[in-house]
Amino acid sequence: MNHATDHAPAEIGGSYRMGFTVGEHSAGHMRRILRLFLDRWEMPWLANAAELALTELVANVVRHVPGRGCGVLILRWPEGLRVEVSDDSPEQPRPCEGDDVLAEGGRGLLLVEAITDRWGTEPRAVGKTVWFECDDLPRPLRRREAVRGATRR
Repeated sequence: MNHATDHAPAEIGGSYRMGFTVGEHSAGHMRRILRLFLDRWEMPWLANAAELALTELVANVVRHVPGRGCGVLILRWPEGLRVEVSDDSPEQPRPCEGDDVLAEGGRGLLLVEAITDRWGTEPRAVGKTVWFECDDLPRPLRRREAVRGATRR
């Protein structure tokens, strides 16, 4: 697990906060919202990793949080993107450890760790926040990724 980065409010380039009671199909709606913001912020190359990580965090709420209530915060920072999923459950998420391929859960967090630059948890007065960050690409790589993405469509 990685550690959070601190940014002053003036450095935040945009944000979107939403609250949901989630179900099995909620992640699809949240992915579309996230993609709209990434397109607006001209960072579409982050969409695949960010959408998959968001799906995993929302799936954890559906599976493990009584009442299935959560809040989602999407932040655009100078370095890229931060997404936070908060809920009222005090239970901290735990990735599966070792080679336990028969573990009941935890593989989604290993996926989040593999596809994002940082992730972690922060306890709150009630519940917790699980977050991830995806770094933006340097400008020359942005153009290459945008061209590659455009030719795939």
